[in-house]
Amino acid sequence: MTASIRILGVDPGLRRTGWGLITVTGNRMSFVASGTVTSDNRRDLAERLRQLHDGLQAVLVDYAPDEAAVEHTFVNKDAGATLKLGQARGVALLVPALNAVPVAEYAPNLVKKTVVGTGHAEKDQIRMMIKVLMPKATFNSDDAADALAIAVCHAQHRRSAEVAARIAEKLAP
Repeated sequence: MTASIRILGVDPGLRRTGWGLITVTGNRMSFVASGTVTSDNRRDLAERLRQLHDGLQAVLVDYAPDEAAVEHTFVNKDAGATLKLGQARGVALLVPALNAVPVAEYAPNLVKKTVVGTGHAEKDQIRMMIKVLMPKATFNSDDAADALAIAVCHAQHRRSAEVAARIAEKLAP
């Protein structure tokens, strides 16, 4: 019998950080839960980052994932917005790490290609494919749907990431 593994996908954002949890048993994926952690844009940056931290920490305590996956930062023309997104992404990486949950990272195009079949998929295509892959999946935002897509991407690529990590560990001085 193959053991089940719980994977938390995180789509970082300063306003809204989506999260999605799936269980993988062999080649079978099952929806567990999803949601969105929000921050109050009337607060200062440090407080907003704390709100994201606390929200993600609650998800980890409630659902105890075995592994996590976070989307790489999408760089845009607004350097300030990119920097703030990077700080929110730092929280998304830090919370699982503080809970001894291994974290993998994936480029947005790889997530889309893995789930939809093309690296330039639209939000509605991601939502549709998540429902095809896991008919019982529910999500309250595009961010939560994207987080589920990130979890699915990790489920499909995690073996490659494990092998790469072992190789890097052996090559480290």
